[in-house]
Amino acid sequence: MESRRRDMELLSNSLAAYAHIRANPESFGLYFVLGICFGLVLTLCLLVLRLSCRSPARPPPHARDLSEEEEEEEDEEEDTIDRMASESLLPVTEIPLESHGPGDGAVAINVFTSAEELERAQRLEERERIIREIW
Repeated sequence: MESRRRDMELLSNSLAAYAHIRANPESFGLYFVLGICFGLVLTLCLLVLRLSCRSPARPPPHARDLSEEEEEEEDEEEDTIDRMASESLLPVTEIPLESHGPGDGAVAINVFTSAEELERAQRLEERERIIREIW
């Protein structure tokens, strides 16, 4: 009996709502449009909140980026080698230009003062050769 009473209440309320909407269609239209606008504003706010709270995604590095990073590291190593050679307390021997003829294209060459500097220079030359082969 209880379920029959609930069904009758639901039917009665539905008929009353239908009668009210039928008597006042402007108010129904107004509430309907207000509900849609409220839903859209709420959705927009939640979307903005989601985008602002999400951490920025990083794109994977490309092959060019990796080669540029390697070149930067090599430049840093060159600077370190040059700085260490200039700060070295040991004398650095240079081969003068006069010993070569003017047309052979010789340049003054720094002779390394330690085995570490020589090893670093060799590694740097090897890396440069590999990069030239890749390009």
